[in-house]
Amino acid sequence: MMKAYKIITTILILFISLESNAQDMLEQLKTQSDTASIPVFGTFKGTRIINGQSIETRGKGTLDVLISHRFGKINSGGYNLFGLDDSSVRLGLDYSVTDGITIGFGRNSLNKVYDGFIKGRLTHQKVNGFPVSATWLSDISINTLKKPELPMTFKRRLRYVHQLLIARKFNSALSLQLMPSFVHRNLVATASEPNNLFALGIGGKVAVSKRVSLTGEYYYRFGDDLPGYNSLGIGVDIETGGHVFQLHFTNSSEMTPSGFIPSTQGDFFDGDIHFGFNISRVFQIGGK
Repeated sequence: MMKAYKIITTILILFISLESNAQDMLEQLKTQSDTASIPVFGTFKGTRIINGQSIETRGKGTLDVLISHRFGKINSGGYNLFGLDDSSVRLGLDYSVTDGITIGFGRNSLNKVYDGFIKGRLTHQKVNGFPVSATWLSDISINTLKKPELPMTFKRRLRYVHQLLIARKFNSALSLQLMPSFVHRNLVATASEPNNLFALGIGGKVAVSKRVSLTGEYYYRFGDDLPGYNSLGIGVDIETGGHVFQLHFTNSSEMTPSGFIPSTQGDFFDGDIHFGFNISRVFQIGGK
C-alpha cells in the first residue's frame, strides 16, 4: 500500500512539473510572438552618417532642412587658419512623402553641383524577427560649373549613383551599415578613368551617451589604378531635441555620393583632412 502511494505521489509531482514547464514555454513563445513584429527604431541619429546616407527615413510629411559645410584642408597651415579660410556648402531639403519614401534636393557650392535623390525603405529590422533594415537610394547630380575648355552638353554633366543600404542595430550602443554602391559618370577627367565604378562602403555608430554618438564611414572602390583615394570620415553626432549636429573629419570635400565616392583627392593619413559639419532641423509640414 505504501509503495503504491509513493508511485502515485511521484507521478503527480512529475505531471505538475511538466505542466509548469509547458506553461513557461507557452509564455515565452507568446512573448517572442508579441515582439516579433515590433520594428527597431533609431539605428542612426540622422539621415546621414558622415558624407553618405544612413538607412533612416523620416515620418510622412516631415521636411528635413540640412546645412552642410566642409572647410579646407587642415594641413594647409596657419596662414589659411588650418583650412577655416576655405569652405564649401551644401544646402538641402529632404521631404518624406510617406513613412518609407523620402525625396531630396540640394545645391553644392563646390563645382556648383545640383543633386536630387529618392530613397525608399525596403525592410525594417524587427525586435525578434527580421535581422536587418534595408533602404534603396538613387541619386542624380549635375555639374553646372562653366568649362569653356570642353564642349559641354547637358548629358555630359550628369552623374548617377545607386546604393543598397543595409544596417543592423545590435544594441542601444552599436549600429553598423553596409553600402554596396554603383556610380556612373557620363564624363570623366581622363580617358583611363572608368565611367562606371563599384564601391562598398561601411559605416557605424557607437553611442557614448543618450544624445552623443561616435560615427565612422569608409568607402572602398573596386578597380586598378584608380585616381584619388577612398573616402574616409570619423565624427560625432550630438542630438538636441529637433536638431542633430554632426561634426566630423574627412578626406572628402564633395558631399554628393557621385562626388566623394569616385573623386576624393585627399590622403587622410597624410593630413589632407577637412573639418566639417552637418546640421539637420526637422519640421512637420504635412499630415501624418
